[in-house]
Amino acid sequence: MTTSATETSAAVMLPIPQGPHIALQMPAEPTGEDLQFAQQLGLEYAVLWTDGDHAGYDFYASRRALFEAAGIKIYGFGNWDVHNQDAIVLNLPGRDEKIAQYKDHLRALGRAGIPYTTYAHMANGIWSTAPETTRGSAPARAFDLDKAESGWWFKRSYSMPLSHGRAYSEDELWENFAYFIHEVVPVAEEAGVRIGIHPDDPPGVDLAGVPRCIFGNFQGYQRALEIANSPNVGVCFCVGCWLEGGDLMGNGLLESIRAFAVQGKLFKVHFRNVSAPLPHFVETFVDNGYQDMYTAMRELRAVGFNGVAIADHIPQMVGGPRVSTAYTIGYMKAMLQRANEEFAAI
Repeated sequence: MTTSATETSAAVMLPIPQGPHIALQMPAEPTGEDLQFAQQLGLEYAVLWTDGDHAGYDFYASRRALFEAAGIKIYGFGNWDVHNQDAIVLNLPGRDEKIAQYKDHLRALGRAGIPYTTYAHMANGIWSTAPETTRGSAPARAFDLDKAESGWWFKRSYSMPLSHGRAYSEDELWENFAYFIHEVVPVAEEAGVRIGIHPDDPPGVDLAGVPRCIFGNFQGYQRALEIANSPNVGVCFCVGCWLEGGDLMGNGLLESIRAFAVQGKLFKVHFRNVSAPLPHFVETFVDNGYQDMYTAMRELRAVGFNGVAIADHIPQMVGGPRVSTAYTIGYMKAMLQRANEEFAAI
């Protein structure tokens, strides 16, 4: 990968935790029970999301004060209004206004002392088919390429055969990405904020006239990171999406974790398992998919990952979301403890 002058300079970024940590994705306006739940899980870090009506320095700073009073640090904060924006990805009317909004988001995070935000670059959202069940008849998200009809993101839906009226070329998408990232990199660097780019979900397939060529495979990521050419732009590595893609990703799960970590680009991890790779998968429990998830946790420890991993897209267990979350977080903590102990003994 090409190294920029910025990367070789003494660029200052907001501090992040050293070593792998488990974080909880939480409401930005938590109840007392929400905070107590995180405390009972023994977690020190949270990631939050909000919308454009709340996004900004005052809200971010108030959330940081609220969570830190409960002993929880905010690792990252996302804004749905500047995430998966078709105007940005496809160069539609309003693109520059959306990019300006994204810059404001980065400046507000930096001013509030929040070091990270997740960004995704899907023009027509996350695609799913009818929910299916996994172990114990637990309802779960599924995707079957032969039955794909629509995608969704934050109050908007997109449908086959052409979500935006025509087919787009890969060259168009690359040109639009370069425009966007070159606009936001200077702001991210000035603010000291890391941008972790999430894979397309599902990855590696064209959907409704839009290729998923940039963040749908390993080679696309490498090219995008070279275009960004900044220490502040890296990867929100979704284990689940990588497993969805399987061979379409062009590089294996553990090999990709290792490669991004060596480059200093591994910023955050979404930790989930699936039943099988495309063309048809069902999201399942961390201990029930086709991947031995301990190998992923061990690799994060082996490569010296500094950041957080979150439980993501959890199947619905009897008893409600907190039961599902507690099961998954407990399993993740046990795997991380085992990995830490294994490396401490070396």
